[in-house]
Amino acid sequence: MTRLPFHSIYAHGFVRVAVGIPAVRVADPPFNVAHTIALAERASDAGAAVVVFPELGLSAYSNEDLFHQDALLDATTGAVEDVIEASRRLTPIVVVGAPLRLRGALFNCALAIQNGRLLGVTPKTYLPNYREFYEKRQFTAGRDRTFSDISLFGATVPFGNDIVYEIGSIPGCAVHVEICEDVWVPTPPSTYAALAGATVLLNLSASNVTIAKADYRRQLCASQSAKCLAAYAYAAAGAGESTTDLAWDGHGMIYENGVQLAESTRFAQDEQLIIGDVDVEHLLQERMRMTSFNDAAADHRERVRSIRRIAVEMEVPSTRVEMRRRIDRFPYVPVDPAARDERCDEAYHIQVHGLTKRLASTGIQKVVIGVSGGLDSTQALIVCVKAMERLALPRANVLAFTMPGFATTEATRTNAHLLMDALGVTAAEIDIKPSCRQMLRDLGHPFAQGEPVFDVTFENVQAGERTSHLFRLANYHDALVIGTGDLS
Repeated sequence: MTRLPFHSIYAHGFVRVAVGIPAVRVADPPFNVAHTIALAERASDAGAAVVVFPELGLSAYSNEDLFHQDALLDATTGAVEDVIEASRRLTPIVVVGAPLRLRGALFNCALAIQNGRLLGVTPKTYLPNYREFYEKRQFTAGRDRTFSDISLFGATVPFGNDIVYEIGSIPGCAVHVEICEDVWVPTPPSTYAALAGATVLLNLSASNVTIAKADYRRQLCASQSAKCLAAYAYAAAGAGESTTDLAWDGHGMIYENGVQLAESTRFAQDEQLIIGDVDVEHLLQERMRMTSFNDAAADHRERVRSIRRIAVEMEVPSTRVEMRRRIDRFPYVPVDPAARDERCDEAYHIQVHGLTKRLASTGIQKVVIGVSGGLDSTQALIVCVKAMERLALPRANVLAFTMPGFATTEATRTNAHLLMDALGVTAAEIDIKPSCRQMLRDLGHPFAQGEPVFDVTFENVQAGERTSHLFRLANYHDALVIGTGDLS
């Protein structure tokens, strides 16, 4: 990974996002908050702008009916205050999970905290009450809330799943929070937030582990990030939760537009912090290009307009760090050989399908192609032969011509003839040098007078002559010219 000044990463549209999986003890908020703050400090030192922790992480998730005990709720409230105080010396928005008793109801909440300030509180919208889950026994669903603001720790803050936190110093960085089950439903709250401009979507989860569940989580996060053209950071509970009824694997993930940027080690006994640098600028460009994304926002305009926006002031870190994302040397060519072969096979079949359809639609049964002996024309010639097979036409209907010019080597000329012979196409050779000399004479080019001037005109005269010959050959033989540039 390349070491760059962190401010330069932000200047190029990147946002550092962290997911923390701390050690927890059931019903022990002092222990839990100490480990949460320690990971938040690590995230801050690493230059993160956002760090998210698991669902109900300050109390632990697997407390069951202990959630209705005053001692646990009061201790958890104290833990939240500790996070708020600790955040004064930290940079990122810290998002933690805690049970909150509000107006006679208990909510499973995510609290967004930054620089000594509680920014807002998001209750869990959808409570699972099936199979191993019975959250409705302890909690009230956020969708049933009767108020949109709460007074907490001496401040009035927004309460709901309709909150987006906008970091003014980082253009395009708008953060939305949802909790576990919220992303498992057909229309997650984060979908509406994304349509309203949120680019970084966070999920605080407990998510016990069952066989093959991890793959489904990955699919959910990848799909939601891709559909929303956003980043999706997911934090699930790990070691320390009770295994009386369930087990936990501490699954943390960060996705960007369907691509995984980072993933935790599942079933780790040690706490973890994973980091990914999200290309927010690219996400915004994709949204601008995808007109259907904005059409969807218009279709849900009332819901989108109701999203509340909270301004967040943040000083961009200047620490020199390594970029935490993979930058492929060849971004359009997979490094993995199996994936590369699959892509090449797919590209080949797309080309064959396109040519087959064009020939069938026009009724043309022959093609004309120039063969140089290089990669581009080789690929195109193979596609032509396969298209003839698909149409039950003879390979002889592929009229292949090699057209040597001034710089053609004997090796490439020989390769062209060997290839045409091996594929059984109609092969011929046309020497374009005489026609090129005539055009260069007509132009008054120095090369026609014997001077070694090999400029762009000299090169393009040869390319133009090859093209002109191919099109006139196609006219003469009632055929279609096949282009060979850039492996197309």
